[in-house]
Amino acid sequence: MLVGAGDSSDWNAMTASWGGLGHLWNKNVAFCFVRPSRHTFGYIEKANKFTLSFFDAADRATLNYFGSHSGRTADKAAEAGVVPVAFEDGSVSFAEARLALVCRKLYSQEFDPTRFLDPTIKANYPDGDYHTMYIGEIESVRTREK
Repeated sequence: MLVGAGDSSDWNAMTASWGGLGHLWNKNVAFCFVRPSRHTFGYIEKANKFTLSFFDAADRATLNYFGSHSGRTADKAAEAGVVPVAFEDGSVSFAEARLALVCRKLYSQEFDPTRFLDPTIKANYPDGDYHTMYIGEIESVRTREK
């Protein structure tokens, strides 16, 4: 999936595979995890919303590009050949996504390594760049027209 935040004039998105869906606080929610070193982190931090955009398996090259290039130095959408779509609420997804969830941020928390119960988890953080978890209420869902 691509995790995105911002608006039609200034946004960024990144590839992510850690996340999920559920029901929490009597709301339908989605959650994802972003490292503070990622360019998208600043956008999610200042935004009230984020999007999760899911693509078909045939679009793997798009996800690979977004996961290996920074929005600091490249126009990732243009380079990957996807079209950003601005929703009425200012959140950004992509016309090519088969499914996009627009989520209103409810909660965020930085991972605290002293709370890891399995010591092998720390191997995922050789540079101490611990993820921040974001939980958002799913406010709208968009599916691609076939």
